[in-house]
Amino acid sequence: MGIFKDLESNVRGYCRSFPVTFTKAQNATLTDSEGNQYIDFLGGAGTLNYGHNNPAFKDALIDYIQSDGMTHGLDMHTEAKAAFLETFRDLILAPRNMDYKVQFTGPTGTNAVEAALKIARKNTGRQTIVSFTNGFHGVTQGSAAVTANGYYKKASGLPTTGVHFMPFDGYLGDFNTLTYFEKALKDKSSGLGHPAAVIVECIQGEGGLNVASKEWMQGLQELCKRYDMLLIVDDIQAGCGRSGTFFSFEEFGIEPDVITLSKSLSGYGLPMAIVLLKEELDIWQPGEHNGTFRGNNHAFVTSRKALETYWSDYRFAEEVQHKASVIRRRLKEIQAENGGQMKHKGRGIMQGLEFANGEIAGAITERAFDKGLVIETSGSDGQVVKILAPLTIEESTLNAGLDILEKVIGEVMAEQVSKAS
Repeated sequence: MGIFKDLESNVRGYCRSFPVTFTKAQNATLTDSEGNQYIDFLGGAGTLNYGHNNPAFKDALIDYIQSDGMTHGLDMHTEAKAAFLETFRDLILAPRNMDYKVQFTGPTGTNAVEAALKIARKNTGRQTIVSFTNGFHGVTQGSAAVTANGYYKKASGLPTTGVHFMPFDGYLGDFNTLTYFEKALKDKSSGLGHPAAVIVECIQGEGGLNVASKEWMQGLQELCKRYDMLLIVDDIQAGCGRSGTFFSFEEFGIEPDVITLSKSLSGYGLPMAIVLLKEELDIWQPGEHNGTFRGNNHAFVTSRKALETYWSDYRFAEEVQHKASVIRRRLKEIQAENGGQMKHKGRGIMQGLEFANGEIAGAITERAFDKGLVIETSGSDGQVVKILAPLTIEESTLNAGLDILEKVIGEVMAEQVSKAS
């Protein structure tokens, strides 16, 4: 591994937590260069909802490549793009009565967020975006501005202007934070002014698995309507089925003005991102927001196959919800076994346990890796151990991973008790 230390930038991150060289991956199992196998509860940070090297996607991609199909096409018309758009319309938008235009941005989530912020400002003629405590939306200049974590904001090197932060649901305990938000909107001396838009995650993945309630999200939409603000839902990590439905907001019955999608959209780990926007908001001039890699046709091929394979009916969503219930039950059991010294958080296959501090959570994930489980932390102090396993994980593998997690949590918490006594 000397080449990585010698040549790769110090900015590398995940490899520090998992210091091996991976050579092979299939569904939720990783293999390193020594032949050791690991259960994957990281899932490409939410990019591999359908597992590693999904055979259905792989076959479709190989066939496409061997037929000399377009690989790169800027934003030109291609058969692969047409097929993706038709499938996305027929299997995702139409069944949910969703009427949106699809904007292809640069290939990563932060590209989609940048475009969403720009179109909100362009439509309203106003600058301020409201984001929320513990929100994470990316690390390029605009998306870092609406990201709450100071670690990422500091790295941008410039003042992150044009953003005002409000408390997320539950940030102030039982107090309804929308009451404060509306008070600030009404008060011309609050310093808030008239925002262009609000950007929000229904489940704050990097922020620590904080979950917005149905009532809060519905209230936020009503607030946006009353005060003429656009509602942007960032579904980059929580979307594509991770919450138990394709979009994380489906059970809330809301209709965002703008939606960002990326991560698992391609299905195969290929870079792909889109913005869904209401037709009346699509006031872009041709080429006004562009990018060289808006036309990843390989991603169009695998994304279409993912939609056809898993979203033609509700069976896959039901399977995800079942596995989510398994995770919830096991985490609650672990919580009880350890005297309730941790808090259960999240929903769908995006759940975890919050510990007293990041030192404890870090010790758990480090020991879990030694025992063959790849799992990471999130939250402002890295205090939440977060499960982002592929949605396609075999139930036996899921339980094996949870067994490892249960064992190492018991060990680490026992050591904490011993230290305290």
